[in-house]
Amino acid sequence: MGLLLQLCKWEKRLQLHKCDIIVTRSIKKQAVNPTKLAEVGRLLEAKEGKYDTGQLFLHRIFGYRGVILFPWTARVYDRDLHNTRKQSAAITTTSTECNTEATTTTLRAKTGDSSNGTTATAHHDEAQSSSWQAGTGVIDTQSSATTMGTASPATNRSTTSAVDSKEVKGKTQTFYQVLIDNRDCPYIRAQTEAVTFLGNQDSNRSLYAIPGLDYVAHDDIMPYCSTDKHPLQHELFDKFLTYAQDAEPPFVGQDTLKAWQEKNHPWLDMSDVHKETTENVRVTVIPFYMGCRETPASSVYWWRYCIRLENLGELSVQLRERHWRIFSLSGTLETVRGRGVVGQEPILSPRLPAFQYSSHVSLQAPSGHMWGTFRLEREDGYSFDCKIPPFSLESKPDDASTPSTAGTPMGEESD
Repeated sequence: MGLLLQLCKWEKRLQLHKCDIIVTRSIKKQAVNPTKLAEVGRLLEAKEGKYDTGQLFLHRIFGYRGVILFPWTARVYDRDLHNTRKQSAAITTTSTECNTEATTTTLRAKTGDSSNGTTATAHHDEAQSSSWQAGTGVIDTQSSATTMGTASPATNRSTTSAVDSKEVKGKTQTFYQVLIDNRDCPYIRAQTEAVTFLGNQDSNRSLYAIPGLDYVAHDDIMPYCSTDKHPLQHELFDKFLTYAQDAEPPFVGQDTLKAWQEKNHPWLDMSDVHKETTENVRVTVIPFYMGCRETPASSVYWWRYCIRLENLGELSVQLRERHWRIFSLSGTLETVRGRGVVGQEPILSPRLPAFQYSSHVSLQAPSGHMWGTFRLEREDGYSFDCKIPPFSLESKPDDASTPSTAGTPMGEESD
């Protein structure tokens, strides 16, 4: 059974002044059995200012249902804005998108209808297999070729110059921490257990995951309202939010949400977002500091990074290979090559234009840089290297405490 989200536009003859969000259930029974429709809410007009805690929304790219917990203020480094040729292409693409959006009458997104309210907490095999190796840079650890060496002073200078974030001026934008509806998790092309951190259990640092969380840009929020007092299925929804009929939105944050945010701030905090477009494929990277693993011989610093690939063109492309370069403040420069990402070679088509995943990296220094390329193959046979914008890895004062809520261990340490 699949679900189809339809955005029914305003029709003059019916004098409808609000858009209805309708869930279409396709039932494979007799042909005479009509498709059943169920209204889940009404689409609201997008806001220029910040959305409030408790606002229900549809994700503009991935189509899932969610609710806003709290906002983050991030510096967005968009390298396309500093490239005149890319900027012109981006304007053309945006214009095309707007024209397409004006003629589109439906938003389709596959969603589930399970009501058990549970989500898987296990990471992808790639994340699990990164198993705390005491070394420099565990990246996308599936079968990949890795080389590492000590960078010379000349290499250090060229490397630093190549990834200097100061050459691109950051612009402040609003992102949101959100909960994802459990029913939609199996059907979206984004990891729904990607928020990970280092916890402290029995004096051992373990990898934990918080399921069903995502970071969403303001422009990707499509707000809607619902008369349902329990419109979202997630184990934290009732713990964090309560229904208030006279409020707008009618779901307000409880004290437990504020306490949870303060407790888990170290591994939830986002500050920088990096973007770059190559051949109509935009790559967005958000790095997060996870914590430090202390050993008698050394300290190993861990980060996770969330990457979204978006196809802004009309031809489908498939991700074939990745090529990473990781520079550590300790003076090492590592190269990692491999097939696909997280065990997949996703196809980015006009119908499913985006794919999002997370992975981890470790350094034996408190800071470093990463950059690289994705090898993409277009449906017409043309292959090209899509740039991954350079981003810095910066550590923070470590907090080894275990989160107060929703932290699920994903595996013990192993050397």
